[in-house]
Amino acid sequence: MAPVAIKGIKGIVSYDAMETIRNTNEWMGASARAIASYPIFALNPHPMFKLMSAWGRVTERSFARMVIKPDWEIPPIAGEQGQDHIVYVEPVMKRPFGDLIHFRVARRDVQPRKVLLIAPMSGHYATLMRSTVTSLLPDCEVYVTDWHNARDIPVSEGKFDIEDYTQYLVDFIRHLGPDTNVIAVCQPAPLALAATAILAADDPASQPRTLTLIGGPVDPDAAATEVTDFGNRMTMGELEHTMIQSVGFKYRGAGRMVYPGLAQLSSFIAMNAETHAKAFIDKIWAEARGTGSEGDKHYKFYDEYLAVMDMTEEFYLSTVDRIFKKGEVAKNQFVVNGRPVDIGKITDVAIMTVEGSNDDISAPGQCVAALALCTGVPSGRKKEHLEQGAGHYGIFAGKSWRLNIRPLVLDFIDEHMAVPEAVMPRKQRVRGGIAADCGVTDPFTDSSKIAV
Repeated sequence: MAPVAIKGIKGIVSYDAMETIRNTNEWMGASARAIASYPIFALNPHPMFKLMSAWGRVTERSFARMVIKPDWEIPPIAGEQGQDHIVYVEPVMKRPFGDLIHFRVARRDVQPRKVLLIAPMSGHYATLMRSTVTSLLPDCEVYVTDWHNARDIPVSEGKFDIEDYTQYLVDFIRHLGPDTNVIAVCQPAPLALAATAILAADDPASQPRTLTLIGGPVDPDAAATEVTDFGNRMTMGELEHTMIQSVGFKYRGAGRMVYPGLAQLSSFIAMNAETHAKAFIDKIWAEARGTGSEGDKHYKFYDEYLAVMDMTEEFYLSTVDRIFKKGEVAKNQFVVNGRPVDIGKITDVAIMTVEGSNDDISAPGQCVAALALCTGVPSGRKKEHLEQGAGHYGIFAGKSWRLNIRPLVLDFIDEHMAVPEAVMPRKQRVRGGIAADCGVTDPFTDSSKIAV
């Protein structure tokens, strides 16, 4: 027990050290903002004070956002008669590591398209998909997997690895019923495929009607990226030693071994350091000149991007080991609770894959591999789409999603489900998608290196 105790204590020290650095930077920003804003300095109109105050405001806000879960802030949905319909976020199923939530649109009839949007558990909150949810709400009943921050989950709740994650998906889909259309974005794509296969074998009546996989690592070896190279280069021992830390006493999950969100954020930023540095420098100058605002693109994007969450040790390590290193899903050798999962059992679910030609997180070829694994699905119920010029973020929340991919996904859902006559025509759907651009948008380009 002694080595385990020492490891836990060492992990807590490292975790609290990162939190101390974050807290110190937040305090320095607040101090600089307050000091430089003293009225007395107006007697000496030196630009240094304006620049110091601007740096303080941007720094304080940026480091404060790292430990705050963003709110969904879904705008009202415009009705056919010009009325605004307020959107309420309501939990449908509550679980220790994640909830199934429903976006209920007040005073609106239930929409025929029921969509389960599976958010990634890869360092960011599900709110990263705010714009995706907003774009789908005019036409769909939207449900989302809202994963919890591991630092806030007591050790007494036990482990949570990719098998547990997959079982959560099975339970959520079964609860929503067979008229569900599943859309899995990035990390959960292979696990959503496995969950569908489990339902196909154990409870065929509960299978979703359609399954859309967007930019996910179903077969990471199909196309190399920095992410896959990192996974193959590092041994599991190295990852555990360098990446895993123990939650400090400040949080409810004290003692839980996690991959810290702050460590993940450092990796995210390092992948595109020059672009992020320029964005912050430009924002500081804008604040100093008085041309910055609370609602500009910088704050809209970074308020979400900087808000990170911890992942459990077992989830992070099992994802790297079993999805990236061993390729269990890609080889159809995935096992859940001791039972092999045969993806070939899927026969009645229509499957679509979406990839971006400039995606440097899940490169083209990784996601479309799912279609070859689904040997039991007729070719007429399979579809693939490669979005030219789109990066990782763009294919589910950027311009490419809004203008091109979203209409294709809705058409795919309509094609493979019985759609009542009340469903809106395609032109109206497309207009709704464009008008719904109210979420986090990429201030750079759709091909920006943003890891999800």
